[in-house]
Amino acid sequence: MASRSRSFVAVVFVLLLVPLTSAKAASAPEAVTRELTATVQAMMNALASGKPAVWEHALADDAVVIDEFGRMQGKNDAVKSITGLPAGFSGEIRLLQPKARIWGDTAVLTVDADEYETVFGQKLHVLYRMTVTFIRQDRRWRMVAMHNVTVPTTPPTLEVEGLTLDDYPGVYRYAPERAFAVRRDGDALSFTTRAGRPATRLMPVARDVFMDDGDEKNLFVFRRDDAGKVVRLIERRKFNDLVLKRDAN
Repeated sequence: MASRSRSFVAVVFVLLLVPLTSAKAASAPEAVTRELTATVQAMMNALASGKPAVWEHALADDAVVIDEFGRMQGKNDAVKSITGLPAGFSGEIRLLQPKARIWGDTAVLTVDADEYETVFGQKLHVLYRMTVTFIRQDRRWRMVAMHNVTVPTTPPTLEVEGLTLDDYPGVYRYAPERAFAVRRDGDALSFTTRAGRPATRLMPVARDVFMDDGDEKNLFVFRRDDAGKVVRLIERRKFNDLVLKRDAN
């Protein structure tokens, strides 16, 4: 009985392994990459011009769209949301660096969406990174999933009056062996999380509030005691606060 059990387990393991090892991606032919990119570009154009029929045609009936804020929509809601830009707004989205891979009748396109928008004369620029999944259906590619994220970029520099940079340098600790070391570099602040690691610049937002110029662009909020001395640091990361206590000088 034990021998048969081992044989059965081995057979199941092999059956499970076969589809996994055979599911290897291949780079899509250039013609397919162009077709998928053209579909997504038409959908991006439709956002500004307000042409829901473009999205209606591109999306499969059970498609899922997740936008840059994490909101999830099915096809009907996604199509209804295509109403065009309001008066005073204009813009365009250009697709950059498209790459497509194919698994049988499934294709995945990864692409950057470079958005330039004008809001009552003010210029805004945002970069998104998109993953778009298509299936081959009725002899054409239908979109079944789209997922967007915003790529953090360095914001414009703000001039903050009354900023005293010497208030902030010090070691701020959240565990005995874990600390941020804040220092002044001329007219700017920077911090390191471990000895020997590169420093990350802190960009002022307001008095006692900075944004890091690293990959995540988190907020750094310095807190003061009743005497006005900086005693704590809050790193606001992904909508959560990591609280660090300043070492005594």
